Amino acid sequence: MNLKLAKFSDLVPSKLPFVEGKLEGHKNRKNYSIVGPGVAEDISQSVKISRPHSFNLGAVSAMPRNGSGLHSHTTAEVFIIFSGKWRFYWGNEGKDETILGAGDIISMPTNMFRGFENAGDQEGTMFVVLGGDDPGIITWLPSVLEKAKTTGMALLNDNTLIDLSKNNIPKDKTLLSPISSEEIKKFDNYNLSEIEKFICKFSKRNNHEVKLNENFKISQIIGSHFQNKTFSPIINQNTGFNLSILKSKKGKINNLKFSKPTVMFSQIGSWHIQIEDFEVNLNSKDTISIPINSNVNISIDSKEESLLNCVTQI
Repeated sequence: MNLKLAKFSDLVPSKLPFVEGKLEGHKNRKNYSIVGPGVAEDISQSVKISRPHSFNLGAVSAMPRNGSGLHSHTTAEVFIIFSGKWRFYWGNEGKDETILGAGDIISMPTNMFRGFENAGDQEGTMFVVLGGDDPGIITWLPSVLEKAKTTGMALLNDNTLIDLSKNNIPKDKTLLSPISSEEIKKFDNYNLSEIEKFICKFSKRNNHEVKLNENFKISQIIGSHFQNKTFSPIINQNTGFNLSILKSKKGKINNLKFSKPTVMFSQIGSWHIQIEDFEVNLNSKDTISIPINSNVNISIDSKEESLLNCVTQI
């Protein structure tokens, strides 16, 4: 079971995960691959739980005014903000934006350029769920690749990262060609009102909570299932996975079974997880992968309302 456990304090982050990682505004951040490799371009990125789950789970932390450049994904990308204040911006020119804080969630549509930046005054952290075992590669705006090249960083035609200040281009490789202006036009643009339907504000989540038992409540964020129960999601979007959030201060929920790949990660509180005869306490940012069809008991004894995130394959 320890192979299915990812204590955040044990994770090894990449400090140069992407091509723009040496640029001002992007270099003071860390990228964590918790379940699956995600989309990191750093071939040395450490992956804690490598077994396929049909989704990837990662985390990013950044110092103020640092984050990601404009890029696009081919699969779902859902951000769960753990700490700090974050600016999300999108579109081919990055003109539209919104500011989100701890507890807020945003699910970014595919085929759209997006970026994010720590808009607070101290280091912030987000967890990120990506759809699919292979979430594909990142597509960068040409301007991002051009700026990155001034720092020596570039992508090869197989999308591997190279530092041109230290290495020569391999004889069997070439530099990746940026997408054309015509290709850029094929990407979608959204205004803020259109993006808001993909946002779940923490302050409004109470209105959507459902009681699981006397002490436990659930917020169904994405997808319609938790274990064998059906709920109405707050964000109605097909991502390929369910995102459910359990809330409790003191209590137990016993005899859960999941028939599909599932992970749980603590946002607030120390959660006691028992899986058959294995027991562990998940502190904030710790993650565990739940073996399929195993018997799971969850308990919490805290002075504050605590939150446990659960992601399950649809």
